[in-house]
Amino acid sequence: MADVVFSAVHKRYGAVEIIPGLDLTIPEGSFTVLVGPSGCGKSTLLRMIAGLEEVSGGSIHIGGDDVTTSDPSQRGIAMVFQSYALYPHMSVADNIGFGLKLSGMAKTEIAARVADAAETLQLTHLLDRKPKQLSGGQRQRVAIGRAIVRKPRVFLFDEPLSNLDAALRAQMRVELAELHSRIGATMVYVTHDQVEAMTMADRIVVLNGGRIEQAGAPMELYRQPATPFVAGFIGSPRMNFITGEEARKLGGDLVGIRPEHLRLSENGPWIASVRHVEHLGAETLIYAEAEAIGPLTIKAEGDVALEAGKSIRIGFNTTDLHRFAGGRRVPN
Repeated sequence: MADVVFSAVHKRYGAVEIIPGLDLTIPEGSFTVLVGPSGCGKSTLLRMIAGLEEVSGGSIHIGGDDVTTSDPSQRGIAMVFQSYALYPHMSVADNIGFGLKLSGMAKTEIAARVADAAETLQLTHLLDRKPKQLSGGQRQRVAIGRAIVRKPRVFLFDEPLSNLDAALRAQMRVELAELHSRIGATMVYVTHDQVEAMTMADRIVVLNGGRIEQAGAPMELYRQPATPFVAGFIGSPRMNFITGEEARKLGGDLVGIRPEHLRLSENGPWIASVRHVEHLGAETLIYAEAEAIGPLTIKAEGDVALEAGKSIRIGFNTTDLHRFAGGRRVPN
């Protein structure tokens, strides 16, 4: 295991600056997720750790070693990509151990490492199969096994679940989190999916335009987002934002409140008209247009009987409000 430290790191393509001077420490043994919209710089950061992108300025250290100009093979990292990139003519065992074979490792050591990785990933009964005989989730586990046998200092994951269907993504989220708990390795994971970030990470770094908006534990970002960008990016459905005179009445230039913190209330201060209702069984999402406020989303427990066009009143607790002024959070 090792920590990863970015010090004043810049990345430029010609005159275009992608990463404008970034300082970040990824703690040893953490499961750190880099999250943000397309083009925010998260994959570029991951590729700079791996040595697949040159650093335009600053330095990167892994476990105290300056690897800024080191070859990828010298960094002690293993990377799992979005594409499984398995050899179709090889068995699962040969796919997992192929990199070790190329390095000249003894066959007995390769066999032992492959067996250990297969047991960790529940692949032991599949070692003789070819990739075409595996499900998508099993193929991704083989790709992860190929990384595990290298015993790297840092694991790097570049949106590894994006090719899977929704059910498999949910299953693999659990399996990756359990894997981290078992082996305790430093893992750096890139995704645009905030649900993946919230469910797997012990630390999230939210990026926007190559800059860090906020870094911290998942529930810290959910409960105390530092900026409107973080507030809107973390949480599903997205946070409601209120501007103008109503926001100033509530104590901010911009005020946010999460859909789950709004409620239908006969005495609620906001009057709204229902636009659309989504019945999801355990919960109901209500999309409404509130007077002098605009669109609001309410997340109600259970199945709520409402129809489009109905007038409702909406209530909330002031302690659930997130106030922002000058682009930053205002303490409650």
